[in-house]
Amino acid sequence: MKRKIITTSDGSKTIQIEDWNEQYHSIHGAIQEANHVFIKHGLLFYYQSCHPELVSGSNSISILEIGFGTGLNAFLTYLKAEELQQPINYVGVEAYPVKSEEIAQLNYVELISENNNAEFNKMHSIPLEEAQKISPSFTLEKQEKFFKDITDENKFDIIYFDAFGARVQPELWTEDIFSIMYKALKDNGVLVTYSAKGSVRRAMQAVGFTVERLPGPPGKREMLRATKHSANAES
Repeated sequence: MKRKIITTSDGSKTIQIEDWNEQYHSIHGAIQEANHVFIKHGLLFYYQSCHPELVSGSNSISILEIGFGTGLNAFLTYLKAEELQQPINYVGVEAYPVKSEEIAQLNYVELISENNNAEFNKMHSIPLEEAQKISPSFTLEKQEKFFKDITDENKFDIIYFDAFGARVQPELWTEDIFSIMYKALKDNGVLVTYSAKGSVRRAMQAVGFTVERLPGPPGKREMLRATKHSANAES
């Protein structure tokens, strides 16, 4: 499928799949969306509200990203880990890794933190299936696999669910997939996504998640955050 680099409303670039009219990030602002959905309502919500003992930095946070893509969410999370001095173990799953020539055309480092160009490049150059330290506070492992093949259980505190939209890949937004996500999370773990579709919310609830609607990023009215409470699941 034909792909091209486009500029979103906040000046940051993303990749567009022309045949689908689908982008890796919001056309209303790639960086704005990532900060709002995944950093503010995912990482910082968990860090500040769910588990205040993490403020000491003594415990690491484990994050699973569904759709590593351009590495934008991982880069923003790395910067926040450095700012908070909070150890983070990050696993990014991607079935079709982005090509290096496409990564070279993105402007995230230029817009976010020019001093961290080496770290952004390292995120994209490290070997697959091997955990590597990007900094003392941030460890990254990239896995090339389909989301349905994830078998982790009770491993992650947060899931960034950043798959392509249900309009073009409905099979990624089903009860079967969210059951895999539920199992992968620790108790009281959270999953955040830009989607607010009713069918997505119902699929999450059907597998045991407690789901809340939150204000969405620019260009979207709402988004979803789901919390795992084991007592909610059917025996």
